[in-house]
Amino acid sequence: MTYTVQIKVMPLKELLDPQGKAVMGGLQNLGLNGVEDVRVGKNITLQVAADSPENAKAIAEEASKKLLSNPVMEYFEVSVN
Repeated sequence: MTYTVQIKVMPLKELLDPQGKAVMGGLQNLGLNGVEDVRVGKNITLQVAADSPENAKAIAEEASKKLLSNPVMEYFEVSVN
């Protein structure tokens, strides 16, 4: 069976997010001052052939650890739809 897997990759909360800071500055320049913080990350969608949702999630987690995220600077969350 084929499962759709969503992977969210975000910068670690402890690290500076230069893209987020740039977006924050742009929002403020547009007069949107109610935004208090911005973090910019990646959303990756995989179509995974697997026997079960658990196996699809395990494949996506392995891909995330080995290729899709940098554990020094980012964390990831995997969900199977």
